[in-house]
Amino acid sequence: MMVGRIVSRRCDLYRIRCSSAFLGRGFVFTVSSLYHRLETDLDHHSFRLLRNLGRTSEIVTVLLNHGFGDLVDRIGLRNFWYRWRRLLSGRPVEPSRHLKVVERIRLTLESLGPTYIKFGQVMSTRPDLVPPEMLLELKRLQERVPPFSSEEAIKRIESELGQPVEQLFAFFDKTPLAAGSLGQVHRAVHFDGTPLAVKIQRPDAARHVERDLSLMQQIALLVEGNIAEARIFDPVGLVNHFARTIRRELNFAREGRTMDEFRRLFRQDATLYVPQVFLNLSTEAVLTMEFIDGFRIDEIEPHQSAPLEPSEIAANGARIFMKQAFEFGVFHGDPHPGNIRIRRDGTICLLDYGMVGVLDDGTREQLIDLIVAISQQDVDASIQLILQFAEPNRQIDRALLQIDMRDFVFNYYGVELEHLNVGRLLSDFVAILSNHGIRCPSNLMLLIRALVTLDGIGRDLDPTFNLAAHLQPFLERLVRARYEPSKVAERIWLESKQLLEFAHDIPRNINRTLRKLSADDLRIQFEHRNLDQFILELERSSNRLVVGMVVAALIMASALIIAGGVSTVWVSLPIYILSSLLAVWLIFGIFRSGRL
Repeated sequence: MMVGRIVSRRCDLYRIRCSSAFLGRGFVFTVSSLYHRLETDLDHHSFRLLRNLGRTSEIVTVLLNHGFGDLVDRIGLRNFWYRWRRLLSGRPVEPSRHLKVVERIRLTLESLGPTYIKFGQVMSTRPDLVPPEMLLELKRLQERVPPFSSEEAIKRIESELGQPVEQLFAFFDKTPLAAGSLGQVHRAVHFDGTPLAVKIQRPDAARHVERDLSLMQQIALLVEGNIAEARIFDPVGLVNHFARTIRRELNFAREGRTMDEFRRLFRQDATLYVPQVFLNLSTEAVLTMEFIDGFRIDEIEPHQSAPLEPSEIAANGARIFMKQAFEFGVFHGDPHPGNIRIRRDGTICLLDYGMVGVLDDGTREQLIDLIVAISQQDVDASIQLILQFAEPNRQIDRALLQIDMRDFVFNYYGVELEHLNVGRLLSDFVAILSNHGIRCPSNLMLLIRALVTLDGIGRDLDPTFNLAAHLQPFLERLVRARYEPSKVAERIWLESKQLLEFAHDIPRNINRTLRKLSADDLRIQFEHRNLDQFILELERSSNRLVVGMVVAALIMASALIIAGGVSTVWVSLPIYILSSLLAVWLIFGIFRSGRL
């Protein structure tokens, strides 16, 4: 740790000075103990910012440059040493007055680099938490990342796979095909003649991501603790969700196994082609897969040689996705046009399996219950089901939620299937959740976003495309399967088993409780919420009080010594001057904080 090494060097210097000044072992031991305590405390969340002072300074400077000085003040980052560095390097750039807040947020994320751009892109998948205007702006985020050198790429491949690149591939193209924030892709050829695409992770990408995640978690804690109106967005939860997502994307071996699983699931389906993964040439930092020769789905019009009509491609894509989500329970989480290729035989190929959603049996059951309740115009049951699988992050106004849900149900009930716009329906549903502070599970939001994206792609390919027509058969099949005698019997057996286990545990739990009560060992745990800021302010006030008392005592003592005689002036005068400077510093700090 950089700060630890600096402190270590300074402690060695202090030891030398203390020894030369014959101040004894006590002071050396005190400084050494202070170092070891600081080294230990650096793992605490309050020291994450200290461990990366340079990056913290950069983040705060970018926030100031884009007009978010108020945010910096409210989360308490203006007390860091970056302020003095700013004073030396000049004033921050004045933010453009004509830009909206959402535009400045996008520019801030782009200025902070790839990790924060990824964060914005992941947040664009959460319309239940992010306002619509910001969603549109976040979708404009662009990565401007130059490729790293081919020498570094070859070195990374050889270190990961343990052999020279000449022994791994018959041909390796040193010119990168594409570059992203986490890695870049090079073309290659297997010894059996198969064209390959080799995805190589950027050097130190994992370390930089972990550093930024650590800072993001600390900033989220500061935002949640200091800005009350931001708590409804659950900043810490958003950062944790993003951390899980980007760590999965960093693990190329996981992506390779996911592609293998999709290839197995669709081996009997001729409409979807999943590239072959060469696991013997893949690690967590290198992914070797079959190169796909095709064109993007949004470039289908210029390619007159496509064997299928656009309407057939749209229908096949919708059916493939419904099969993934509602039959297999696992689906591609980012089906935007850049990740969809059309091969020359008309089959669809999905790329980039780093973001994959899972729809387990429980979630599918809840979705079926919700669809049935809406189809029966049962608003109360719909609300109850929503609150079962979603989590409100503030007090729910049940009456207002009931009014909004009733409007939603009656707006879409009875609409002809060919006139039903699934994308608009899902967007309206998510808007209701967002307006009432109801947060959906991340996999469900990923599913909704993917369906909305597919609906848009389908309508671009075929103006008459209707996603509802492709969704209906799968939902009907799920509803029918749910009430099959075998499924009903299985559900009854599982619920009976759970009930018997619960009944079996009741006497044991009662006995344990009575035993603790008789031994005076029954404890009740209380959770204190939102007291961190109060404790911080109390500690800060106590420290200032102590410093003030010590300064006052030093000033009085040195003044009395000076008044006692000239012989002690050479000792008391420096103490008097130092105490006065400390007093001025304390008063300046109090005025600067604005809490006089």
